[in-house]
Amino acid sequence: MPLSLRLSIADTLTLGNATCGFMAVYFTTTGILIPHLTGSQESGMARHSAATAVILMLCAAVFDLFDGLVARKLRSSPMGAELDNLSDLISFGLAPAYFVLVYGMVADDAHQRVAAVGAIVVLLAVVLRLARFSCVTVKDGTFQGMPSPFGALTVVSIVLLELPFVATLMAIIGTAWLMVSRVEYPKPRGRLAVAMLSWIVLSMGLLAAWAFDAPSGQLLLQTGCALQLVMGAVIPLFATARRVNNFRDNRREARAAQLP
Repeated sequence: MPLSLRLSIADTLTLGNATCGFMAVYFTTTGILIPHLTGSQESGMARHSAATAVILMLCAAVFDLFDGLVARKLRSSPMGAELDNLSDLISFGLAPAYFVLVYGMVADDAHQRVAAVGAIVVLLAVVLRLARFSCVTVKDGTFQGMPSPFGALTVVSIVLLELPFVATLMAIIGTAWLMVSRVEYPKPRGRLAVAMLSWIVLSMGLLAAWAFDAPSGQLLLQTGCALQLVMGAVIPLFATARRVNNFRDNRREARAAQLP
């Protein structure tokens, strides 16, 4: 095959990311939306399907984390960057936006059309973020705006918290704004990558406990979702504080260099 059409190991992981995103949409449809439309009252099935859909998005985030690491260690094909953006659009754009849309259709206090607007905002935020990521060069070690995997997991965490509809919608729109903002987020490398992977595994455990109706499973899930929201707000504050400290240090060094 021509070199431009050969898939590398990193590309295979990227395709796993896209597959997980598509299957998340599938479980959201078959386990939550269709039972609701047909009048089924099996809340356990909906809970299992919701947990499965979110776990698949978490798996997509794992694939997205490792395909970058593998690409840096080995190599990626000429299609690597394009495949990564397309897969991220499915897993972290379409899947969470569809999750919000279905939430607006099945929740008791939700408004379907307003929720559809929120879903469109999430989808467009990811589209704009991925397009900007391909065109704009930022300093090494940081992302400009909330990374789309982190944003997707924050959006579904907001939905799973079961807050009042207005609060849920405002938090979702706020997350979408963070994804297209210029707020800096550190790239998951080294210890941060290990911490992120550990957090994903823990989140999977919390979702499984909630899905199988374990004792205090609902409380554990809500605690995990609340922590996801807190991290989304706190992480950029640390990055901003580090940037301010670096700026002050550079000014001190410049002043010291000017002294006789």
